[in-house]
Amino acid sequence: MFPYDDALLGYVQGTPQSVSDVLLTLRAIENTCADADGLKWFNWLYLQVTQAVEARIAGGGFTDAAWLARLDVEFAHLYFSALQSWLSGRTAPDCWQVLFNSRSQGAIARIQFALAGINAHINHDLPEAIVATCEVMGTSPDHGGKHYSDYTALNSTLDGLIETAKNTLNVRLPGGALPAVSHLEDTIAAWNVSAARESAWQNAEHLYQLRTFPLFGFGFLNMLDGFTTVIGKALLVPAP
Repeated sequence: MFPYDDALLGYVQGTPQSVSDVLLTLRAIENTCADADGLKWFNWLYLQVTQAVEARIAGGGFTDAAWLARLDVEFAHLYFSALQSWLSGRTAPDCWQVLFNSRSQGAIARIQFALAGINAHINHDLPEAIVATCEVMGTSPDHGGKHYSDYTALNSTLDGLIETAKNTLNVRLPGGALPAVSHLEDTIAAWNVSAARESAWQNAEHLYQLRTFPLFGFGFLNMLDGFTTVIGKALLVPAP
């Protein structure tokens, strides 16, 4: 726990209604977290991603900007909800708890925290966010449809942000240099956001089909949580 955790809890109490609301919360977390807090580095990367999404929406870069904006809001709400649950002493998805429980481990690199958060958010949260967006907007996650095309149009931008982060955040949590050779090189090189987002869309299609069978849908999300937790633990193995 950090001395400002009560402030973080206050930031994530509400439900965002717009991309601007999401950015306001992300910036509040960014400005509050210390550099020695692993949460800061996932949040930092997520802030870059959301700013890129906002700019593309404003620039008319999507066929259905309203749908993408809703997805952005539903997606962010799941991160805020997981953080709120954990800070309140309640149960958060295991894939998020792996990250939250490691926030102060100085032997872990900043990029590891960033990728562990992206892993939890994409592999676990994104399918649920896609389904929630479809329900609100009266659509379905059709592979190859206009919303899928808008969704995948972001991949090149996100890949570029991840590649930049791999270089910028490749230091220990407090900022010190990492060993010249470590397991991190292979771990970091293996992460591909486009592949993860494609898998998330496919999982959303399955989850959408299960929405009238809540127990099966709950089981599917639990399966995703378990799979994502294993990856998160591998991403957060401390550097020697």
